[in-house]
Amino acid sequence: MGEVTASSLGEFREILGRLPGPDEAAAAQAAAREAQLTKPPGALARLEVLSEWMARWQGRHPPRIERPRAAVFAGNHGIAARGVSAFPAEVTAQMVANFQAGGAAVNQLCKTFDAELRVYEMALERPTADFTQGPAMADGECANAMAFGMMAVDDGIDVICLGEMGIANTTSAAALCHALFGGLAADWTGPGTGVAGDALEAKTSIVAEAVALHRAALDDPFEIMRRLGGRELAAITGAVIAARMGRVPVLLDGYACTAAAAILHRIEPHLIDHCMVAHCSAEPGHVRLLEAIGRKPLLDLGMRLGEASGAVLALGLLRAAVGCHTGMSTFAEAGVSSRD
Repeated sequence: MGEVTASSLGEFREILGRLPGPDEAAAAQAAAREAQLTKPPGALARLEVLSEWMARWQGRHPPRIERPRAAVFAGNHGIAARGVSAFPAEVTAQMVANFQAGGAAVNQLCKTFDAELRVYEMALERPTADFTQGPAMADGECANAMAFGMMAVDDGIDVICLGEMGIANTTSAAALCHALFGGLAADWTGPGTGVAGDALEAKTSIVAEAVALHRAALDDPFEIMRRLGGRELAAITGAVIAARMGRVPVLLDGYACTAAAAILHRIEPHLIDHCMVAHCSAEPGHVRLLEAIGRKPLLDLGMRLGEASGAVLALGLLRAAVGCHTGMSTFAEAGVSSRD
């Protein structure tokens, strides 16, 4: 996908009405082949679901994984100045440098599962505004961040693993979820990078304060992102939209990444049917969020790193699913008797 620009969030509201749906013909082909493979029906369980899902959303059979990409969006949050993280805001840029040098966990996972890694810095020198004082972003600023995220979905990409890096973004994610799905701020606010005790109580109070300030705008999910999100989270929302436009299945990483996709779910649940949640984060709000959007994660390993680490790890499951679906022999090919 070439350069994308957007002057307002209204442009994205129009785009949502033009997104392609599932390719049920390709899914039917996948189901028909699955029924002929040398195994009892359903024996590969969720791997079978994954291969059919891939065909449905790539719009082709057989599905392929030839050019997977991991996209990590990095942004800084003004709310970090309120002490909501155990790490200072400068760690965002330092970790971006670590990604670029090949020293982070996601680098090793991308090597292991043969995925291209792209890291996108988003005005790290200019944090978003403190959302307890006003909106985190102006309308055009949020729209531009979403448009920037769309550019991660180039032509030829066949799976995209989405993730983020941004000190204080679990505070933003908690505020987004509280605004989207209600409940109490404590339901959605967790330790993030390791805050506890009084610091966690203060973080929870900040989330409640922010959502209360913006309550009049909470009927519009894009406004929720503009007011309580961050540039990297808005970029993930944009990347999810672009992936749907380009028929690219999506693996979502942890809490913050899923919260960014939940913006679209709140508009219309089927808008994220081309997305799988890769893993359940140890961040307690992620369990509640998965219940709210009706999703079962592919993995549950207690991870809480971010940086698309869980999404790339789940790419291994996708490779296994596609490999079995395309490489196994049918009963006829193998000369094996099938069930009556």
